[in-house]
Amino acid sequence: MITNRRICVFAIAVVAVAPQFGFAGEPVTRQEAARTLRKAVEFFHSKVACQGGYLWRYSGDLALREGEGKASPTMVWVQPPGTPTVGQACLDAYESTGDEFYLSVARDAAYALVRGQLRSGGWYYHIEFDQEKRLSYGYRDPALARGQAPPAKAGVPDRRRQQQKTMLDDDTTQSAVRFLMHVDKVLQFKDAKVHEACDYALKSMLGAQYPNGAWYQWWDSYPRAASAEKYPVLKASYPKSWSRQWLNDWTGRYFINDNLAANMIATMIEAYEIYNDEKYLASALKAGDFLLLAQMPEPQPAWAQQYDPNMHPVWDRKFEPPAISGLESQGICDALMLLYTKTGKKQYLEPIPRAVEYLRSSQLSEGKLARFYELQTNRPLYLTKDYKLTYDGSDAPTHYSFVVDSRLNRIEARYRDLLAADPNKLKAGKPPKANSLTPALIAQARKVIDGMDERGAWIERGRLRAHKVEPASGVIDSQTFVNNVGTLCRFLSAAKQD
Repeated sequence: MITNRRICVFAIAVVAVAPQFGFAGEPVTRQEAARTLRKAVEFFHSKVACQGGYLWRYSGDLALREGEGKASPTMVWVQPPGTPTVGQACLDAYESTGDEFYLSVARDAAYALVRGQLRSGGWYYHIEFDQEKRLSYGYRDPALARGQAPPAKAGVPDRRRQQQKTMLDDDTTQSAVRFLMHVDKVLQFKDAKVHEACDYALKSMLGAQYPNGAWYQWWDSYPRAASAEKYPVLKASYPKSWSRQWLNDWTGRYFINDNLAANMIATMIEAYEIYNDEKYLASALKAGDFLLLAQMPEPQPAWAQQYDPNMHPVWDRKFEPPAISGLESQGICDALMLLYTKTGKKQYLEPIPRAVEYLRSSQLSEGKLARFYELQTNRPLYLTKDYKLTYDGSDAPTHYSFVVDSRLNRIEARYRDLLAADPNKLKAGKPPKANSLTPALIAQARKVIDGMDERGAWIERGRLRAHKVEPASGVIDSQTFVNNVGTLCRFLSAAKQD
């Protein structure tokens, strides 16, 4: 029910220079939200950033820094929620406000990524800006063609031995490419550095795709198309036997793990929509066809994390056995539904009912799913802290999720909605949903504004995992920054409309 106070607020908003929006707490004005947003981004850009790029977490006094591991003052992270994630939040701020300042911050983040692009085409987990340390990485020199290394010089490390792995793991290269494409589009494809980096990266991703549509999780030289003779297109099947011990086995070639395939499909679809080039859509469809091939036959019609060239599930890391994955299988259902919305091709929906039915029958007693189900027996699999396979999850390592949430109700609801919808309207897409100035959004904006310190930082209690400390000065978290910037952008957009 709308209160009298809200009616008064909106009546004032008609004539006030700085309209106020409030319900139970202090009112929020557009000017106050805009000032907070500007102050937060200025602080992150001027005090937190390194060469325009960002890490994951910092101590409140900025003395300690980390991504997935410890980081030096000359290092930034690519792997989310690092530079692409923070840069995208600033680009969103520009699109919400029209303020060129936010575009300049986003462009700086894009340039940081350009400087960190590898000759292999994409990005490693982090970027180093110290000139001496950069010699240990195969960063791209635009004068070099096709990622080839120059002749070794006396006193200079052999570049062929540098770290130059393009990583698809954990959405690393994909997130960088998506952000750069968004910047490229906003800049109307006129910034040569950004545009050329996108083109180089996308071509490397196309070249790394296997004949069956899959990708491996990394490559360290500019890729060329793999041979269909060496990597034939096959349907997934169960191996006759598999080792219960990890044997330093790296025979996996086709990866689904950590949503790699789903992130690649989303990236290629965005590339197609931004550049209107059919080769990117063809790549996404080819990847979707791989997911159809990778669905295991009965009695477990879902997906494994990784497959060898024979399309048998195989080990990856010592805590990732050949198994059906409760987590990745749900992500594949989402990816297939995304492909259907973009193409209207019903073959991408066909695997979902069987997968959902199987996963429902495999739920644990608390309604969750095991990360791993043993091939054919379907018994939940775990590992002990010394990495021995077991059926008992009581001694599992804490660094990895061996039990995951079930999203089957949402997946099934989405599947039914898609079946009932007109495929042509789905392909056309929905117009962006306008933000509504709800009491919840106003309360969130109030909390974000009040939570900022005088510098423009959001400080929270927490632990820097890589440093194994809880800083007395608190923690500055890039994901919190991104979330709070998003809240302020939504509030400003809604307030402008109202």
